[in-house]
Amino acid sequence: MIKVSDKAKSKVVELMTEDGFDPDADYIRVGVKSGGCSGLSYDLKFDSAQEEGDKVFEDNGVRIIVDKKSFLYLIGTTLEYSGGLNGTGFVFNNPNANRTCGCGESFSL
Repeated sequence: MIKVSDKAKSKVVELMTEDGFDPDADYIRVGVKSGGCSGLSYDLKFDSAQEEGDKVFEDNGVRIIVDKKSFLYLIGTTLEYSGGLNGTGFVFNNPNANRTCGCGESFSL
């Protein structure tokens, strides 16, 4: 399960609407891919369709899709949004990560 903070939800709804997606019907697709300074990096995009093997969740009114492989890395993660001086963007608080890079966009187990 992936949780979504209130700030992240507000920003997701805003961005989905701007990009022509319907926050009530479409999804955020969250995944993990090889790369980044710590070995693995997060991937986040909007999607309107599920694929075979996807895990589907809903938290705080946000519909989330995670592919089967990425799910193992993301169990218990909270999606947050930061708009502070250190940068603006989505932040993944992942309890499974042993190490993260300074920017928070990559991690290792």
